[in-house]
Amino acid sequence: MKRRDFLKTLAATSAVAGTAGFSRLAEADEPLKVGFIYVGPVGDYGWTYEHDQGRKYMAKKLGDRVKTTYVENVPETNDAVRVIRELAAKGNKLIYTTSFGYMNPTMRVARQFPDTVFESCTGYKLAHNVGSYMPRWYEARYLTGLIGGVMTKSNVIGYVAPYPIPEVIRGVNAFMIGMREVNPKATVKVIFVNSWYDPGKERLAAQTLITQGADVLNKHTDSPAVIQVAAQKGIYSFGYDSNMKRFGPKSVLTSIVNDWGPFYEQTTKAVLDGTWQSRAVWHGLKSGMVRLAPLNNDIPQKTVDKVDQDKKAIEAGKLEIFKGPLKDQAGKVRVPAGQTMGDDAILHMDYFLEGVQGHLPKSS
Repeated sequence: MKRRDFLKTLAATSAVAGTAGFSRLAEADEPLKVGFIYVGPVGDYGWTYEHDQGRKYMAKKLGDRVKTTYVENVPETNDAVRVIRELAAKGNKLIYTTSFGYMNPTMRVARQFPDTVFESCTGYKLAHNVGSYMPRWYEARYLTGLIGGVMTKSNVIGYVAPYPIPEVIRGVNAFMIGMREVNPKATVKVIFVNSWYDPGKERLAAQTLITQGADVLNKHTDSPAVIQVAAQKGIYSFGYDSNMKRFGPKSVLTSIVNDWGPFYEQTTKAVLDGTWQSRAVWHGLKSGMVRLAPLNNDIPQKTVDKVDQDKKAIEAGKLEIFKGPLKDQAGKVRVPAGQTMGDDAILHMDYFLEGVQGHLPKSS
C-alpha cells in the first residue's frame, strides 16, 4: 500500500469515527480540563520531558481556555487503566496517553467515557472518541545513519533499544540503511533492555556494546545514560527525544528531537472549537514534529551536506528510505529492486534487515 492509499484509508476510518458529541465542548464557560499520562518522570530529559514541554507550550498558547494536569511514572499495565479512568472521572475532557503501551488501556476507558476525547501516542487503534499521533522517526533515523556510517572507525555501531515493537524496529532498520549507504562494511549491534526508562539497564547495555567493538552508540531509550557512558569512554553517540548535547558536549553527534507543542496546541484548540475528528496523525521531518538538533562540528562537511540534501529530498517526497532491494537477516527479499515499501508495511515492520545484529522474539 502506497503512502497516499494508506492516508486515504486513515481518512476513511476517521470519517466513519465521526465527531458527534464533541462540539459542545467549545461552548463551555469553564476552561477545558486536559489530562496527560506519562510513562516516565518529567525530569528524564527524554521522552516524558519533551511531552511535558509540549504540555507547557500548549497551556501557554491557549491560556485560560485550558487547565492541564499530568500523572508521571505510570506503568504500561492495569495501573494505566486506573489512572486514565481517574483522569476522565475528574472531568478531563481531553486526555493524552503518551506511550504505546497505553493504547489498549485507552481504548478500554474510552468506551466508558464516550463524551471524552482521547489521543493515543504511537497507538494505531481508533474510535469515535480516540485519535492517534506519532512522528516518522525513521526519517530522522536514516539521516543519523548517514552520520554514524562515516564517524565509526570500527565499523560497529551499538544501539540500545527498549522493546521489539515496530516503532523501534523500523528505526533501527532506517538507521542501518543510512549507515550502509555511506559505509557498506558497517554493522549495527542491538541490545534490548525491555524498558523505556531504566538508566541502570541502559548504562549496562551501552558498556556491553562497547566491549563488543562499538565506537559509536545510538539509542531509543529515554534517559541520558547511554550518552553519559559514551562521553566517559570518549566515543561518539546520538541523543534521542531531546537535544542531549548537555550530557556529552563533545561526543554527541546530534539528537533526534520530538517537538510535541504545536500538535498539542492544534489538537486541543480543535476540541475547544468543536472541530476535532478521530484520525491517525503520522508526521515527519516536514511537519517539524521530529527534527535533528545541530550537528557536531567533528562531522565532515561532505556528510553535513549529504544530510541536508537528503533531508530536503525526504521533505519533498523525493526520497524513499525503504526502497528495494532490501533483505532481512535471513536473506529473504522483503522489498524487491525497483519497489518501495508502503506505509502499512512500514507501520507493521517486525523483522531486522540485513546488516543488523540482534535477535527478535519469534511470533507464537
